[in-house]
Amino acid sequence: MLLPLALCQATDYFPKPDAKGGWRTSKNPTGIDKKKLDETFDYVQKTSQHGGLLVVHHGTLVYERYFGRGNREALPELASCGKAFTSMAVGILLKEKAELIPNGLDEKVFTAKYLGSEVLPLDDPRKAEISLGQLLSMSAGIRGTNPVYVKGVRQTWENPTEDNGPYSTTDGFALKQSLWCAPGDCYSYATSSSHLPAMIVRKLTGMEMEDYMRLRLTGPMGFGTWGYAMYRPNLKGGIDADGRMFHTPGGGSIAVRATDMLRFGYMLLHGGKWDGKQIVPEDFVKMCGRMVKYNPHYNHSFNFNVNEQGQYANVPRDAFWKGGSGGYAIYVVPSLDLVIYKMGGTEGQYDPALTRLPVKYTYDGSRADWKAGDPKEIGDSTGKTLQMVVAAISK
Repeated sequence: MLLPLALCQATDYFPKPDAKGGWRTSKNPTGIDKKKLDETFDYVQKTSQHGGLLVVHHGTLVYERYFGRGNREALPELASCGKAFTSMAVGILLKEKAELIPNGLDEKVFTAKYLGSEVLPLDDPRKAEISLGQLLSMSAGIRGTNPVYVKGVRQTWENPTEDNGPYSTTDGFALKQSLWCAPGDCYSYATSSSHLPAMIVRKLTGMEMEDYMRLRLTGPMGFGTWGYAMYRPNLKGGIDADGRMFHTPGGGSIAVRATDMLRFGYMLLHGGKWDGKQIVPEDFVKMCGRMVKYNPHYNHSFNFNVNEQGQYANVPRDAFWKGGSGGYAIYVVPSLDLVIYKMGGTEGQYDPALTRLPVKYTYDGSRADWKAGDPKEIGDSTGKTLQMVVAAISK
């Protein structure tokens, strides 16, 4: 049973920006088994070269530890975690530009109005039926990676794409990506499906999605330095002479400080609200935490995985999260008043050349010779980390 968000929130506290004091902390928080969190941290170290573990319970930062290049001031490329931010930008847009999207998430968006004239003529007439909700839940039929889920059944199809890299967050690639099935008939993880909503945000607001988020999302929440891994000199197309991507990559590559990732999760925990202001519509945030009608095939809502069907034992069914390549994941568990950030990252994801943002800490080289742990022991690190942290929470 999913608990109403209003009943799950035990505190109206909201942290100040880090520059003004940041999160409140506690050395001996109640309801926390620190030994179990330490065990979780030890496990996390086996799953990625760099990273950390941060836990906010009842509005208090009760755990914060890092390893390797992991650091509060680090700004690594967070891969697909950026998709969750794209969803929030769309949620804000749905309310702010409601007159331009009269059918909301049901709006058919493969038109010049939403994606520009370059979308026409359609290379597949079925694309005319793709809705905004299907793009966000990856059920639009866009060819992505295996496995594919059709009516809840896992399948492996021939000739999958490698639709999970920076090139799939360029306009030309995303617009011309072929369909694997009719819109709404299946689920396939396709990064292009998340880039297209960023194009819609740009089209309807007249600004890049990153700029829109600074005004409507990260600014109100008090984020510190953040940005996107925009510099991709090896990318074919979609970049300028300096190697910088033309447009905000809606399918990933955001770079955010660890304690600001907690702010993002904490906003979701509070139903889109931040310090008395409704930043993202509450009904949209609620849909992010459960199965949605646009994707009945798999436990993927609007760029979040959900536990509504109980695939993770001993984890509340209202838990939802977004992971990213390299071992990152941001988790929200409303019924436990809990936010978790599993920081990860490869050596390359911490390269400041990707973002050209300042590096404000020193790395000691301690993980230079790191090797991944036994795959059998690590298993599903995203799910196991969530299970281990939940086991450390008693109330």
